[in-house]
Amino acid sequence: MTSSAALERGLDAFAEQRWRDAFDALAEADAEAGLEADDLGRLATAAFLIGSATGIPTATRAHEAFLEAGDAEAAARAAVWIGMHLMDRGEHAPAGGWFARAGRVVQSNGAAESVGGLLLIPQALGALYGGDPSGAMRTFAEALTMGERFDDQDTIALARLGLAEVKIGQGDVEEGFALFDEVMVAVTAGEISPLPSGIAYCEVIGLCRLAYDYRRAREWTIALDHWCADQPDMVAFSGQCQAYRAELYLLHGAWREALTAARAGLVRARRGDRDAFYGVWYAQGEVQRLRGDFDAADEAYRRAGETGFAPEPGLALLRLAQGRPRIAQTLLREAAAQADLVTRRRMLPALIEIELAMHDVAAARRAADELIGMTPTAAMPMLQAVVATCDGAVLLEEGAADRALERLRGAWVLWHELDAPYEAARCRVHIARALRVLRNEDAASMELEAARATFAELGAAPELARLDALARANANAAFGPLTPREIEVVRLVAAGKTNRMIARELYLSEKTVAHHLGNVFTKLGLASRAAATAYAYEHALV
Repeated sequence: MTSSAALERGLDAFAEQRWRDAFDALAEADAEAGLEADDLGRLATAAFLIGSATGIPTATRAHEAFLEAGDAEAAARAAVWIGMHLMDRGEHAPAGGWFARAGRVVQSNGAAESVGGLLLIPQALGALYGGDPSGAMRTFAEALTMGERFDDQDTIALARLGLAEVKIGQGDVEEGFALFDEVMVAVTAGEISPLPSGIAYCEVIGLCRLAYDYRRAREWTIALDHWCADQPDMVAFSGQCQAYRAELYLLHGAWREALTAARAGLVRARRGDRDAFYGVWYAQGEVQRLRGDFDAADEAYRRAGETGFAPEPGLALLRLAQGRPRIAQTLLREAAAQADLVTRRRMLPALIEIELAMHDVAAARRAADELIGMTPTAAMPMLQAVVATCDGAVLLEEGAADRALERLRGAWVLWHELDAPYEAARCRVHIARALRVLRNEDAASMELEAARATFAELGAAPELARLDALARANANAAFGPLTPREIEVVRLVAAGKTNRMIARELYLSEKTVAHHLGNVFTKLGLASRAAATAYAYEHALV
């Protein structure tokens, strides 16, 4: 084997986490004289991190070299990681083969016993994603025990991540996040190897988002951003980082930056960070939907769905915006029925919006009550804002405008404090509707003007269109049961014009004007032109 200058460069670069330099130099050394097993393992790690397709073939060579050198522990560990990479790519049969090989090595050689905990991780994940959270909990706990027994920090971190995911999925958010915090302490202290560290960052951020803990999500996204920036040639995890950045930009109203981050993430995904595809496509779809670019959003959600994950609630909300509420309702009801507890909670606000659009207030109330029941007493501010907004919207449709107004005003304060302008503006529209029911038109108009200004600044074309429709509906409501022609007649009566003058101005016969005026008196219960004039002024028809 070689001790060439290329090898020395490669080892130095690997220690400094310059993954591209490490890969190039180690590959050069391997081409010169072949690498020993440990260095082949380093070459495989560098390949995985820069998104090279040579990662699994190189890891396979490392596994075989470890076996040949009699290092059963390292051989088994390499086999487990090959299996996990294949599982992540959806190649379950080859992954199963590698897990079985790792298991045989562990069983046949006591020196490899320490890998047993790591080998339990994919089994636990299989149980978790196969709908057996109790089985997953037991297996993750067993893996944690074995990891602690052998002081295997990677296994300890992955087991704790798994336990946290199960606990959060079952509603035990506080204990789940406590486990996350333990893992991230080890990650930031540099106790975990690069691949598990990246997994930990992305897993923690993803579940923080699902649990509406955006404070934690923001903090760990910033940390992941710095971690990736310190390794600029790393492809793995970098696309996912951009997807998380896009979601935070979206929340805070920086939609252009969100789209830029999503597109940067797509570039990274295509270079090798395959796990980023769903997040970056979904983020693009969200920005495009909110802007009213429905065709582009449709395509983005379709591409997100090709990864195997349902693009909900975004796609359902797109169908609603396209004027297809029945399809939206079907899509989201089906997706929510199949989702785990945490994912279902994230879908419920959109489902409530869609049920209300379908005028199924009873279904919206059931969903709102479920959401309230799933919310811990000491909920995160964003979750509190979401719950209050949903409950307020349903109360408004139930005819409890005063209670709705109280809930919605509390929600607006939270959205404002969270610096979430789009959601705050949508909340103001609900507030305006409640104020109108309570006959406070001046306050309602102020809320709508503020919402319109925010939507215009964001470029939220669909929301601006909805505001225009609401204004038209309010104008029609103000006119009561009168037709447009009857309104014209009343306005001219209020201006002091006779039937003959009105007929001349509207190019009608006097008989037709008299007929319209008779209809006005009948519809409004009036008996004179003076009463019609008073009505016109009271209802701002003139």
